[in-house]
Amino acid sequence: MVKEIEKTGMPVAHLCTIVPISKTVGANRIIPTIAIPYPLGNPSLTEKEEKDLRRGIVENAIKALETEITEQTVFQ
Repeated sequence: MVKEIEKTGMPVAHLCTIVPISKTVGANRIIPTIAIPYPLGNPSLTEKEEKDLRRGIVENAIKALETEITEQTVFQ
C-alpha cells in the first residue's frame, strides 16, 4: 500500500516495529517505533514521558515526510 500511495507523488512515512519487514515490503521512509503491542507508547512510562515519546516519534515522521530521498531510508 505504501508504494502505491507514493506512486501518486505523495510521500508516506511508514511507522513500524520491525524494520526489516518494512524494508522487504518496499517502504521508503521507515520510522522505527517501540514494540508490537505498543508501537507508539510505553505503558511503563509516566504520562508526561509517554507524551514526549509519542511526540518524538511523530516529529520524526514529519521530518521523514519533508526529506527528499532516493532510496529506502530509516529515520532514527
